[in-house]
Amino acid sequence: MAVLTYAGAAYEAAPGETVLEALLRQGVDVANSCRAGACQSCLLRAACGTVPAVAQQGLKATLVEQGYFLSCVSRPETDLALEPAGGLEVAGRIAGLERLTETVLRARVETESPLEYRAGQYITLRRADGLARSHSLASLPADGALELHVRRAPQGKMSGWLFDEARADDPVSVRGPAGDCFYTSGTPEQPLLLAGTGTGLAPLVGICRDALGQGHTGPIRLFHGAVRPAGLYLRDELLALMRENSNFAYTPVVLEGGEDEGIAMGALDKVIASAHPKLGGWRGFVCGDPGTVALLRKKLFLAGMASREIFADAFVEAPRG
Repeated sequence: MAVLTYAGAAYEAAPGETVLEALLRQGVDVANSCRAGACQSCLLRAACGTVPAVAQQGLKATLVEQGYFLSCVSRPETDLALEPAGGLEVAGRIAGLERLTETVLRARVETESPLEYRAGQYITLRRADGLARSHSLASLPADGALELHVRRAPQGKMSGWLFDEARADDPVSVRGPAGDCFYTSGTPEQPLLLAGTGTGLAPLVGICRDALGQGHTGPIRLFHGAVRPAGLYLRDELLALMRENSNFAYTPVVLEGGEDEGIAMGALDKVIASAHPKLGGWRGFVCGDPGTVALLRKKLFLAGMASREIFADAFVEAPRG
């Protein structure tokens, strides 16, 4: 069995166990969220020893060179001397909390030093006791504060805290950014299609604002899906953005109860297919739960969008245990 040395103590990892599982099982407090290799909140550094290549997939080359890895997907084959990734974090504070609906909160976070990021990427937010969760960025760097859209999850520790206990000026820290779901210039005339469900809207809003701010001239079509109209949020802001930009169009979509004018009824993928049956030459961005993201990627590809032109981030809910 591999021996993991962390904070001056040694821990054995059982066969087939990940580094994160081994440390948590033995009472070591390690930040984590998705436990699926997506959010990067469980990042650790191997000061000595070799980690499996799969545990470094998706990390920046500079992090790989320094020995950082994703502990939730690393099954150690050799002994490892481990260090926390605290040096990668920026201290900050909660600057504002605003309930957009009964289940969606807009949180604004200010950092002590500027964070270099692109709208649509995601960061890991850590509160003072070490609890960490990843959230996509709806803001632009020029906005000053980072804007996160947080859905209240059943028994969610971080979302519950942000909804019920957190206050302005509470200290937090931020790690990141990560993710490849963001706007890149170079083809300003290319049509863009953005689709997501729930708080998957957050990165899509940021991408739309970024594209428009950089002078994108091609059509930009945003589709936001929810089960019922109550799950739609930022409607007024998006309608205002549509009035201000002739090449931008926003379509809210619901599965039921969507008799209001301007809301499309039906499954999100079918509403998109009806509006845009052929997507050759388009670029796409999709965000939401893993099932929705997988379905939308497939449907956009079948409609003619090149796979290299489809950018996606799936939101994996953190385990409750």
